Amino acid sequence: MTTPPTPIRVVVADDHLVVRTGFAALLDSQPEFTIVETATNGADAVRVCREVSPDVVLMDIRMPEMDGIAATRQLLGDAPDGADVPRVLILTTFDLDEYVYDALRAGASGFLLKDATAERLFDAVRVVAAGEALLDPGVTRRLISEFTKLPAGTPAAKPASSVLDTLTARETEVLLLVADGMSNVEIAARLHVTEETVKSHVSRTLTKLGLRDRTQAVITAYETGLVVPGLRRTD
Repeated sequence: MTTPPTPIRVVVADDHLVVRTGFAALLDSQPEFTIVETATNGADAVRVCREVSPDVVLMDIRMPEMDGIAATRQLLGDAPDGADVPRVLILTTFDLDEYVYDALRAGASGFLLKDATAERLFDAVRVVAAGEALLDPGVTRRLISEFTKLPAGTPAAKPASSVLDTLTARETEVLLLVADGMSNVEIAARLHVTEETVKSHVSRTLTKLGLRDRTQAVITAYETGLVVPGLRRTD
């Protein structure tokens, strides 16, 4: 007899009671999820997560006492090496909320609109729990291009980091294509390689750059100047 998979353990952090209880009730209605706790602000979320060690946190951005960005930074950025940290899924009202970019930089794995359907919510938690970035790469690129505040064609504020020198020419090319919003399938077709080969390149790139996921890879590509906002590759 096959043993059923262990439910994904979730914490919901939002200062609005209706949103908090609504998301919690939806997830708790599915056997694959278990709500282990809820939190009313960022400080509460940090405390709860350190106590119950969830797999995923649904984190609102704008909360009293401590916002979701600061909470994400405490949970992920300040965690010691090797610590068991949750994946953070940011809740927001707008898909181009300026704070989303800061949350992604803090280590969040993506974002979910608060008016998302139940199925979209379930899928988002599954994706993030599996260690993937929720954002479509094209959406990530649009966010970053919007909030780097650089005019089209202007060189990035920072020079390319020397850490990029650890990448091979092929890994750099793959990173550029990821930042351009291409999926693994599309990259494989562009480079005439298999999808598994692309996945290997992406995985090695993340490891070398010390990044958690694809979303952070795109942000790194922009912030190091490897990609210039407003310019698109045409080759």
